[in-house]
Amino acid sequence: MSGLVLKLGPHERVLINGAVIENGDKRSKLAIMTPNANILRLRDAIHPEEANTPVRRVCYIAQLVLSGDADPAEMRHQLLRGIEQLSQVLTDPDSRALLAQASAAVLEEQHYQTLKALRSLLPREERLFAAGRA
Repeated sequence: MSGLVLKLGPHERVLINGAVIENGDKRSKLAIMTPNANILRLRDAIHPEEANTPVRRVCYIAQLVLSGDADPAEMRHQLLRGIEQLSQVLTDPDSRALLAQASAAVLEEQHYQTLKALRSLLPREERLFAAGRA
């Protein structure tokens, strides 16, 4: 079996190409066979009021594209600009690699990969903010 396999918990919701799908009472697996399907686990979704840090704001833009709520062509420039701004602050090699992955994914219109790379930066951003408060 090829494609993306989603493992869903009971009553977990996922957005697939704009449709919200809710799992039943038991754990299950879904095989997504359509290439480039737009998929977002709703438990991972960033709500508008949570887009309150630089990384979260760029993630939110990517999420809007992935969910079909924003036109990819219109958001491309915003995503690339946001990634560029993050690269000026997050200068460690690991962050740079993730930002390069996100940038390449935007250019290749791989929206899920864009969001995945950007979400990997959230723990780093949280640590930086925590260190700044200490």
